Amino acid sequence: QMQLVESGGGLVQAGGSLRLSCATSGRTSRTYAMGWFRQAPGKEREFVARIRWGGATTVYAASVKGRFTVSGDYVKNTLYLQMNSLKPEDTAVYYCAAGEGGWGAAATLYDYWGQGTQVTVSS
Repeated sequence: QMQLVESGGGLVQAGGSLRLSCATSGRTSRTYAMGWFRQAPGKEREFVARIRWGGATTVYAASVKGRFTVSGDYVKNTLYLQMNSLKPEDTAVYYCAAGEGGWGAAATLYDYWGQGTQVTVSS
C-alpha cells in the first residue's frame, strides 16, 4: 500500500509558476512509476508527466514539455511538479499517482492516487 497527498495548488496568473508536491508514505520501490495527471471540468483525466521512483528518466505530455519538470526527493519521499509559464488551459485538478509495475501514460497503469489539488490559471 502507498498513500499519496498532494499540495501546492492555487490561483496564479498566466505566465506564472507553481510547484506541486506529493508526499508519499507506505511501501515504495524503484520499480514504481510515479505520475502526474490532471483533469479539467468536463474532460477526461490526462497524463502530464512521469518518473521512475528513485530514478531520473522522465516523460512529459507534449502540451507541457519544456514548461513542467517532474522530480523526486527520495529522502523526503516527496514527488514534485514544477510548473512554469502556466497557461489558462493548464487549469485542472492535478493528481499524483503511483504504479507498481507499469510504465506508461495510461491512468489504468497506476494503482495508487492522491486526492488531487486544484490549479487555476487566470488570463
